[in-house]
Amino acid sequence: MSAENSTPAPDPVDGIAETLDNTAGAVIAQMTGGLSPATVLQAFSDWALHLAVSPGKQLQLAAKGARKPFRLLDYALRSAKDHDAAPAIEPLPQDRRFSDPVWKTPPFNLLSQAFLLNQQWWHAATTGVSGLSKHHEEMVAFTARQMLDTLAPTNFLATNPMLQQRILETGGQCLVDGFQHLLEDMQRLVRGAPPVGAEAFRVGGNVATSRGKVVYRNRVMELIQYEPTVEKVRPEPILIVPAWIMKYYILDLSPENSLVRWLTVQGFTVFMISWHNPGPQDRDLDMESYRLMGPMAALDAVTAITGGASVHAVGYCLGGTLLAIAAATMARDDDDRLASITLLAAQTEFSEPGELGLFIDEGQLNLLEKMMWTWGYLDSGQMGGAFQILKSNDLVWSRILTEYLMGEREPMNDLMAWNADGTRMPYAMHSQYLRRLFLEDSLAEGKYKIEGRTISLSAVRKPVFAVGTERDHVAPWRSVHKIHLLTGAEITFVLTSGGHNAGIVSEPGHKGRRYRVLTRAVDGPTYDPEEWELRAEQKQGSWWIEWGEWLARHSGEPIAPPPMGAADKSYGAIADAPGHYVLER
Repeated sequence: MSAENSTPAPDPVDGIAETLDNTAGAVIAQMTGGLSPATVLQAFSDWALHLAVSPGKQLQLAAKGARKPFRLLDYALRSAKDHDAAPAIEPLPQDRRFSDPVWKTPPFNLLSQAFLLNQQWWHAATTGVSGLSKHHEEMVAFTARQMLDTLAPTNFLATNPMLQQRILETGGQCLVDGFQHLLEDMQRLVRGAPPVGAEAFRVGGNVATSRGKVVYRNRVMELIQYEPTVEKVRPEPILIVPAWIMKYYILDLSPENSLVRWLTVQGFTVFMISWHNPGPQDRDLDMESYRLMGPMAALDAVTAITGGASVHAVGYCLGGTLLAIAAATMARDDDDRLASITLLAAQTEFSEPGELGLFIDEGQLNLLEKMMWTWGYLDSGQMGGAFQILKSNDLVWSRILTEYLMGEREPMNDLMAWNADGTRMPYAMHSQYLRRLFLEDSLAEGKYKIEGRTISLSAVRKPVFAVGTERDHVAPWRSVHKIHLLTGAEITFVLTSGGHNAGIVSEPGHKGRRYRVLTRAVDGPTYDPEEWELRAEQKQGSWWIEWGEWLARHSGEPIAPPPMGAADKSYGAIADAPGHYVLER
């Protein structure tokens, strides 16, 4: 064989080098909780260098720093004469740490005001620095805020009047109870057991209780068909694609707040995908595997069982993103089986993903991929830790104060128990998802390819019902709203109160629920989020009612229910709902 045609033998050093790099990255990720030290160092270096060459910004910060003590002194003098004197600074609307009236009594009023003034100065110091990249600015401001939150006066016995009052009332028993809570939680964490009280919510027992059958199963998912609860149903069935980062039964929690049960009562035949909880053997499952063996396989089963020509498809969170990709591919390939598309807190454009974007850059993904390379998956603990950091005041410091210092356990509920029942993410899929969608935004930019050919959401012309939630830190509603920019289809957009999970689980009769809604006609004008808020109609109650009426308008006249499964078409009943995959740990 000639030298020109020979293939050089692989260099064994290359394999060893790759293994060493991956192993080192995995060790670093374990030590830092998945946060890249290099990325953080780059961000702070960028901030420090640009601040160092910005004398105007330095002068501005010096002036602000000099004014803060005088503002605090002015408040101290005024509050000495008037207990209800206007504060020097108000907390941010979402900051409820100092809402108790006891924080208005001296000296705690001065402590809280000093902390808030200091926090305000650091925000000014870490933002608005000329030349600093937006991503680095966000990282530095976020990190500074996290460091300041650890020093908040609410976190310490000597500076928290509420805690002091609690200790006096209980004779110190609250500290004993809190220490016992801490030990119990640590023991459960080591054993991998669910949090206290979660055992009261049993899948198939008192949550995920809607009656149905598993009618199809493959390597990635089980498909559940739910029994009808009315004599006649709409001819178009509903297929729900939940996120594989969570277990499906958030949409079938307790009977009183089950979306599945509510839909069947409204006269719809409901099918639900229940994702397999992947392990090391599933490391090579990628986005295309999830599309083909998820919504596409489910569509084949649903149309075969019901005999219907079209299906109402619903996607939640990552499942909504996957559904959007599937819908764009179907539109490209002239597959007309979708009657409508509903996206629940699902992003299709990722240029502004909110604070979750702090964890998405080349250095961060490189470290995350090395950690996943070791195990073959990303564990739910890593994902949950990132979400807790994003809401540290509510999910970390508030819990430490309430449970471990005041000795008070927050009662477990079905949503909290579900939230603790996490799943894993396969290495190949999660790497592709973060790179192609978050980092490159390839779906929105017309660069996402399926089977070697580009897809575009502009080809989707089916009516869309999209839901965003006001306090969503996973899929910020302004990012969800960008579906308007990607397709000319009719879009009914709803903005509901609540967060990523509680805003979606918003059954009729739930107190305090409200929403805004506005429909854009086919190829109609698109409004930015601010103008959309001004134009949208405000309503009280659950958005489920609005959605049910919308689904009915896009459905045919009721008919007799389809059979449960179709054994003659290889979709016979395999097991009773909730199936096997949802029970995997």
